[in-house]
Amino acid sequence: MRESLNLNRLLLNFSVFMAVCFCSCVKSRNYEEQPSDCFSDLTANITYAEVKNLYKGDTFQIQEDLIIEGVVVSSDGDGNFFSVLYFQDSAVNPTEGFQIEIDVRDSHLFYPVGAKIGIKLKGLYLGRSKDVFKLGATFTSFGNVSVGRLPTAIVNEHIFRFCNEKVTVDPTVAAITGMRKELTNTLVTFHNVEFKEEELGRPFAEAGEETERILVDCDDNEIVMLNSGYSDFQPEVLPEGRGSVTGILLRENENYKIGIRSISDINFDQERCAELIDEFTSENILISELADPDNNASARFVELYNSSSEDLNLKGWKLRRFTNANTEVSSEIDLSALTIAADGFVVISPNAEEFEAVYKFTPDLGVGTNSPADSNGDDNLQLVDPFGKIIDVFGVVGEDGTGTNHEFEDGRAIRRPEVLKGNANFNFDEWQIWNDSGSMGTIKQVKIAPDDFSPKEKN
Repeated sequence: MRESLNLNRLLLNFSVFMAVCFCSCVKSRNYEEQPSDCFSDLTANITYAEVKNLYKGDTFQIQEDLIIEGVVVSSDGDGNFFSVLYFQDSAVNPTEGFQIEIDVRDSHLFYPVGAKIGIKLKGLYLGRSKDVFKLGATFTSFGNVSVGRLPTAIVNEHIFRFCNEKVTVDPTVAAITGMRKELTNTLVTFHNVEFKEEELGRPFAEAGEETERILVDCDDNEIVMLNSGYSDFQPEVLPEGRGSVTGILLRENENYKIGIRSISDINFDQERCAELIDEFTSENILISELADPDNNASARFVELYNSSSEDLNLKGWKLRRFTNANTEVSSEIDLSALTIAADGFVVISPNAEEFEAVYKFTPDLGVGTNSPADSNGDDNLQLVDPFGKIIDVFGVVGEDGTGTNHEFEDGRAIRRPEVLKGNANFNFDEWQIWNDSGSMGTIKQVKIAPDDFSPKEKN
């Protein structure tokens, strides 16, 4: 019996010993100890800008003994970044950032945020994708050479951690508008931002999918937050409220995004922004000219005028067409992209290229054929504000314009200069109208483009 107990005790002790040995060998994202290997004999001999200037249009291998230095700003500790290291040229007020593709898991253990690194560039490839530079090895896809991950075996031949202690990285305060390309791949902070209301209640990312979530500031400017579907915080619900977000500024051509390193990069400690009212109504916006040139149907246009003393944004405004005698909307133009200057005009064309060729300037909005800007003179138009109120009209909905006092076929309809407000009911006395019939007080005279038209000019 005693021999059996002793044997069992020995087996238990052995099992515990093996378990401890096994656990101590397993890497974990919570592992805090840093490798002791470091270097102090590297000196930078080229700037980031000078490296980027070496690029001549194609991915190439750097052959010179060049060295750059940087401060690490990214971390794969929570899994939102994978096989890429972001670094910038200074811990405070950086002028540029860079990225290098590496095939190293848990790279935050070797290159923690704030670590100063040196990179030997000889043998690395420099490429550019979507206007963003990157360093690494290469891979070929469909005959195209691109920058890819640097194999694990040679990472230590190119990336070296300096022996000095880690520094504190001070993120650059950025605004969603007026972003600078030079800050790409650097650590930035946006203040007074929140997740778009439609995003609330959703997780940071869909499982297994790279997911975009939208951040907005209190002026309704937007920037994408890019989250990995494999990150540790993937299932966490997006926080409500408003505050600051810190992360790596990412970019694809002119489109900016931000990638956080962990949830601690988000600090929402304020109430959400007050509701922004950016849709307005005004009686001072009106239809001022309609054109159906006899010699060129592609040179048709609609002109709108703002009689007020301030610029007016047309977010939510619409221009509707009722073809012939139709009582239902035949086509519609969303005018949200337009702003009309005080005492100014905007011109909408169904054929922007032909309009420019004929009138020698670019229309404010190019739309398509059969749109409200493409009327052949017997249709009816409505200008509608963001709240569905009819602000101005031309013609009578439900009445074919042919032979009426609102026909401008092969001609022109222009608002009299004394009319400064829209009218929800058509009033012939507010207009001068030319056509090919001369019915009901209109003028029988066809109009020829460009001489008989005056887009964006007062009459």
